[in-house]
Amino acid sequence: MPTVILTGLPVPGSPLADELRSLGFEVRPAGGPEDTAAALADVPADERVAVVDSGFVGHRHALRLALTDPRFDACAVTGAFAVQPGARAALDAAAALAPDGPGPYADRLAAAVEAAGTPVQRPDLGTLVAAVPVTTAEREAAAAAVAAVDDEAVRLRTAVKSRDGFFTTFFISPYSRYIARWCARRGLTPNQVTTASLITALIAAACAATGERGGYVAAGVLLLVSFVLDCTDGQLARYSLQYSTMGAWLDATFDRAKEYSFYAGLALGAARHDDDVWALALGAMILMTCRHVVDFAFNEANHDAAANTSPTAALSDRLDSVGWTVWVRRMIILPIGERWAMIAVLTAATNPRIVFYALLAGCAFGALYTTAGRVLRSLTRKAERTDRAARALADLADSGPLAELVARSVGRMAPGAGLAAAVVGTAALLWAAWSQPFGARQTVAAAVFYVLCAAVAVARPLKGALDWLVPPVFRAAEYTTVLALAAKADVPGALPAAFGLVAAVAYHHYDTVYRIRGGTGAPPHWLVRTTGGHEGRVLVTAVLAAVLATRAADFPVALTALAVAVALVVLVESIRFWVSSGAPAVHDEGEPA
Repeated sequence: MPTVILTGLPVPGSPLADELRSLGFEVRPAGGPEDTAAALADVPADERVAVVDSGFVGHRHALRLALTDPRFDACAVTGAFAVQPGARAALDAAAALAPDGPGPYADRLAAAVEAAGTPVQRPDLGTLVAAVPVTTAEREAAAAAVAAVDDEAVRLRTAVKSRDGFFTTFFISPYSRYIARWCARRGLTPNQVTTASLITALIAAACAATGERGGYVAAGVLLLVSFVLDCTDGQLARYSLQYSTMGAWLDATFDRAKEYSFYAGLALGAARHDDDVWALALGAMILMTCRHVVDFAFNEANHDAAANTSPTAALSDRLDSVGWTVWVRRMIILPIGERWAMIAVLTAATNPRIVFYALLAGCAFGALYTTAGRVLRSLTRKAERTDRAARALADLADSGPLAELVARSVGRMAPGAGLAAAVVGTAALLWAAWSQPFGARQTVAAAVFYVLCAAVAVARPLKGALDWLVPPVFRAAEYTTVLALAAKADVPGALPAAFGLVAAVAYHHYDTVYRIRGGTGAPPHWLVRTTGGHEGRVLVTAVLAAVLATRAADFPVALTALAVAVALVVLVESIRFWVSSGAPAVHDEGEPA
């Protein structure tokens, strides 16, 4: 159990000790600063521990923010300071010195810990109160300020994501926050709500797979219910401060699993009426995944870059200062709320083919809009990208042993050559895959050329202005090649098998993204080598098509076997990592997905 050291003489009638116990802390008194070190020595080093001034007056949620947030090793508000085991040594050292000076002792400890090199998070309290009054008049004024602000209303309001889409903000969050509070009061965790959202979406996909109008209507309704739960899990995490690295990963991964499973359900439902839309379903999955990789790669390349400004970014900031432009710009990129609402309504009212046509058109426009803006920002800013950013882009590139082997002999290339090589190799590969007959040797030759170009692309650190485009170009090359070859095979089961293969590989790429975002680095190199890297999988797929040119009916079996092999390896390693990971807790606000 976490422990609070309550320093100073108790204040008669103060509810502070009871409030701390309600937050899950064991309360131990200490007469003054000189007794704190001894009290800390009795608290196990592997437990969260806090020091709170007994004269503290403030909202319970202010204490909750300072003392219970799992994302930070050290966190403080006026009169209260808490550390996790990672900062415990720094706290013990500060307490042993008993730092003198004005102000509450907890504040002096926080300042000493920070001066020693441990970052201390100080949450923005807004209208919440956290104070240590000295005189009776000050204490009465602080108590009046506490009474003037509804602690629970602030907690509910801040549970809602600070930046979200129009549909989510105005049609979901006004009531989903109350569902989040209901869940918190019954002891439910964000991960349980995330799982419920996934199960609901899978049931929706099964309803869509029936191919009946009633099934489509039920699918649309359940998809919206799933989205409400998807919003609720994050709001529950913010409401109760139940942040975790695994929770952020589950939320993001399950979002993709829900959406792509629903695509498969629509394709199965359409097939019941002899309408084959598997190519459209796979195209939608490819477009969405590549769009997300663009987002991830751009953010990783630029979030810690020096001189990270541009005229384009300044114009965007000016537009954001005009209220209506903010919502228009968020809506036209078709974020997850608008996208799921459109899918749900069109599923209930039309048919799967129309759903996919609308989805592809809307997402293509959104992808072009956002990518064009990011390209302009990159070309107009004079940013110096860090080694960490270059390493992240290299990890997102997912280059395997073939590219690594060739890259050693290529040597360093001129700036800009990496992206050019990736684009040239991708163009040659996709031209051959689409224009040549199934199993043509030209496609294998183009795949070999793509391997060479992929090696050139990563032969130097990816620090160029547009090098963040290299990973999404590779994703588009690999996924679209699988789609093209499956379509060219023109045999039953080829496109569904291709859908499964791309889904398995996309899971690996999303897993890579969230490991990097969680601060734990990319997956182990053996995993990338075992799965062949993007260039290895492209070459294997092209060779399989060539070998089975006269037996195209066996191509779906080959794709399925490859999909199962990739899925087993990446899933086993991914689950092992996220279950056992000691990564610090994170909660990704991010951009609207």
